[in-house]
Amino acid sequence: MIAVINYGAGNLPNVVRALQRVGAELTVTDDPHVIRSAQAIVLPGVGATADTMASLRQLGIAAVLPEVVASGTPFLGICVGMQVLLSESEEFGPHPCLDIIRGTVRRLPESAGKIPQIGWNQMQIAPAFRTHPLFAGIPDGADVYFVHSYYCDVADPAIIAARTDYGLPFPSVIIHHRLAAVQFHPEKSGEYGLRLLANFANWSGASARRA
Repeated sequence: MIAVINYGAGNLPNVVRALQRVGAELTVTDDPHVIRSAQAIVLPGVGATADTMASLRQLGIAAVLPEVVASGTPFLGICVGMQVLLSESEEFGPHPCLDIIRGTVRRLPESAGKIPQIGWNQMQIAPAFRTHPLFAGIPDGADVYFVHSYYCDVADPAIIAARTDYGLPFPSVIIHHRLAAVQFHPEKSGEYGLRLLANFANWSGASARRA
């Protein structure tokens, strides 16, 4: 059973529908005890990291997430759900995040052109990750859908599973042990976004059927 964390993220209903479409067994929860005992966890997100962190702290979830990730529970962060995994964010002034992944959330450069990036862009999968279960059936260079002004500047390049170029090559997927996180929105990314969610459900053992 996947625990999809409900802290008020605007993309929660779409993420839930997409996971249900690929046959994932899930429950939507804001209960830290349910999250702690879940078979796998999905943290959706849109908006600002500071607001997301405030909600996670208020619900008592921020204290639980480092614990469950360290225990090896499969985890998928989506968009802001990826960004809050880092040590800190510069969005609207420096502030701490969950510090599960060392690094800083930074604004996309002005050289990128229009900010936020809204729309389709390619993810270039790192050679070391092309056979990873999360990318099964997903080609290198697949188009996925982004909505963001900030990106994850991670300290360890070895965990960058895919990059996307928008003014600079930024991490669009990170994978570290049983933790995965994506800067794009798989729930809006058509065939390949659904495939990634199905792959996560299968990877975590929380799929009622194999997509």
